[in-house]
Amino acid sequence: MTSYDVYGVGNALVDTEFEVDDKFFVEHNIKKGVMTLVAQEQQAHLLHILQTHYGIRKRAGGGSAANTLYALSQFGGTAYLTCKVANDETGDFYLGQLGDHNIQTNMNSQRERGISGQCLVMISPDAERTMHTYLGVSENVSSEELNFEAAKASKYIYLEGYLVTSPSAKAAIIKLKQFAEDNQVKTAMTFSDPSMLEYFKDDINEVLGDGVDLLFCNEHEALLWTGAADIDGACEIMQAKISQFAITRGNKGALLFDGSNYISIDPHSVNAVDTNGAGDMFAGAFLYGITSGKNFETAGKLASLSSATVVSNFGPRLEAAVHRQIADTIFD
Repeated sequence: MTSYDVYGVGNALVDTEFEVDDKFFVEHNIKKGVMTLVAQEQQAHLLHILQTHYGIRKRAGGGSAANTLYALSQFGGTAYLTCKVANDETGDFYLGQLGDHNIQTNMNSQRERGISGQCLVMISPDAERTMHTYLGVSENVSSEELNFEAAKASKYIYLEGYLVTSPSAKAAIIKLKQFAEDNQVKTAMTFSDPSMLEYFKDDINEVLGDGVDLLFCNEHEALLWTGAADIDGACEIMQAKISQFAITRGNKGALLFDGSNYISIDPHSVNAVDTNGAGDMFAGAFLYGITSGKNFETAGKLASLSSATVVSNFGPRLEAAVHRQIADTIFD
């Protein structure tokens, strides 16, 4: 059995990106800066409007956990992804975007008829991403798709917060987390988006259970989850339940807790054009760092530069060669 650095579970989505102006959100009553789940008909209607008035900026493979595992694999890590795509063109495109098969998946024999998940990503002038997502068959991810042998052979399992919106997916990752704990596999999780804590906080807490070994979130999410007034208060509450964590803080860099000490990671000054995938990239680079033997500070520096680089480009992922350039900058 092949061993993996990280085994992840996540929604399989193809991102279609558009550059829009701020008035677009007001005119179409769209909440800016968060992910919203929509029906297929709603998404098709919005897609027509966006294509007519703005034009497609980029189409790319997406999904939070998939983006994270893509980054880890391009740095040189090994990954397995459990997801669900249909036998359609969108599904073909999605699997082709996993980096020339650098990520093993359960999709060689488990594709089905239906519609694969898609995400409309609207990028505003401040580089903020707003997403309208139709999950398609991804909504039906369940424990039937899990590969427990692959999970047992991994250093970490990685859980995507977005999955709590689906009862079957939530049940699957709860089962996977318990399996990992029973088999001494470390557990990592991302909150994914502030909307998960605004509307699904109880579900998030159900998945967290007694805690995880490593949590990724941004500052806004940390405050929402803890109810604290500031980052210091949030960290104190998080420390009681989470063994280690990484909090991204935008232009203030990142704050890491390695289980004993806090480590501040400096930001990189860049011209941000698209924040879609920034948190996913941070998690992927960080997981690569710690699973390849680097300490928290070095992994944090790699993650910080990686996320700064991805927001300087359109799309949630970087070309393969760019990952090596980033690693050479940090590790040399």
